[in-house]
Amino acid sequence: MRSTKSTSRPRSRRRVAVSISAIRSVNPSTGEVLETFAETSRRELDGILDQSESAFQDWRRRPWSERSRLLRAAAGVLREGKSKYARAMALEMGKPLAQGEAEAEKCAFVCDYYAEHGEAFLAQQPRDLDGTASFVRFDPIGPVLAIMPWNFPFWQVFRFAAPALAAGNVALLKHASNVTRCALLIEAVFKNAGFPDGAFRTLLLRSAAVRDVIADPRVRAVTLTGSERAGSEVAEQAGRHLKKTVLELGGSDAFIVLADADLARAARTAADARLINSGQSCIAAKRFIVVDAVADRFEERFTAEMRSRVMGDPLAPRTEVGPQARVDLRTTLHRQVQQSVRRGARIATGGAIPSGAGAFYPPTVLLNVRPGMPAFDEEVFGPAAAVIRVKDEADAVRVANASSYGLAAAVWTEDRARGKRIAAELDVGCVFVNALVRSDPRLPFGGVKRSGYGRELSEFGIREFVNLKSVVVA
Repeated sequence: MRSTKSTSRPRSRRRVAVSISAIRSVNPSTGEVLETFAETSRRELDGILDQSESAFQDWRRRPWSERSRLLRAAAGVLREGKSKYARAMALEMGKPLAQGEAEAEKCAFVCDYYAEHGEAFLAQQPRDLDGTASFVRFDPIGPVLAIMPWNFPFWQVFRFAAPALAAGNVALLKHASNVTRCALLIEAVFKNAGFPDGAFRTLLLRSAAVRDVIADPRVRAVTLTGSERAGSEVAEQAGRHLKKTVLELGGSDAFIVLADADLARAARTAADARLINSGQSCIAAKRFIVVDAVADRFEERFTAEMRSRVMGDPLAPRTEVGPQARVDLRTTLHRQVQQSVRRGARIATGGAIPSGAGAFYPPTVLLNVRPGMPAFDEEVFGPAAAVIRVKDEADAVRVANASSYGLAAAVWTEDRARGKRIAAELDVGCVFVNALVRSDPRLPFGGVKRSGYGRELSEFGIREFVNLKSVVVA
């Protein structure tokens, strides 16, 4: 286990309680234990937090030219090692290799994006205040703790880390335990790119230890991508200590298909939207809301598309759908499918656990889905799609908004003006018309309702963890 020498700190600081135990990395395709890791000890954690605090005082004063250069260097490290990183993702959480390489490329893109635009996003803004020299500054706030999930083990981290580091903050990562190899590889990316010691550190901790890390005064803010329950717990703890949070939580995204949609393209994109990352994505389309006039034809095309996708070993080049990240996650998914069927849904394809090793679950389409079924009411985190019939556009919008989640949505119509109008009516953080929903460094990303609050990416994301400081010089 890595160790960092601790520097002296005020006695008022609370020592972080950490129990020492092993963290296991398991291949979800085979059930094989890949590696075990020692949990970060109390002494190590105190040293890392001291190092982060010290690194912040140095990093915040580095000129923009150096921050930009190191972000571009990180992008280069990612591109050079993308095959290695894709293999790590495939082994630890089952992501197909092609998707893993694309994820590494996307991480490089976000580093390059903030290297190019961060200085403008952080430039002080003048204000006219009775002729005085007044302006607003965007100053960094300190070490930011990121609690990240396993499903996009690199991208979730970099979409937080790139803007946070560009702003002059330093980063602490508590990653999901089942992707510990990936967590350590990410730390190595920043080290190999030349970032100063302590600018980015990985903490190997169980979830139970996070409470005390949030409480520690050396941590200034917290961001979490994860479940609604985890978000509530983190927000409660951070609020108790008056620390800023950004939460990106669950989603049950609507995919609305209207009568004038291009059904062939909509069906292909619908399968892509449901099966990205083997269905394990917060912004994957989950509820396919289709008007009656085209429902039969869409269901036929969509089912054929889902049935055609190749499930198998994520290390195999042709694989499009890998295993679920853990067996318990597959168990939950199958329970949701079975309960929906018992309440009246009909399986068009899939819906059965295959024999053999691994946490595999086939692409599944449920028809006749209605409120009161898990497929309608809950976030279904896996390759199972719920098709919901509605009578018209107004009914489609009503059903799309009839969710406790509000992350994203898609609208399919050949009338672009109609699509823009519907986008304004949907209670979500982003809407894509005739396109696959995705996160992009150039757009703010986040949700409303129980999908969380705050934004990542773009100029809005880089300003989440800064001190908006008003300066008046009379």
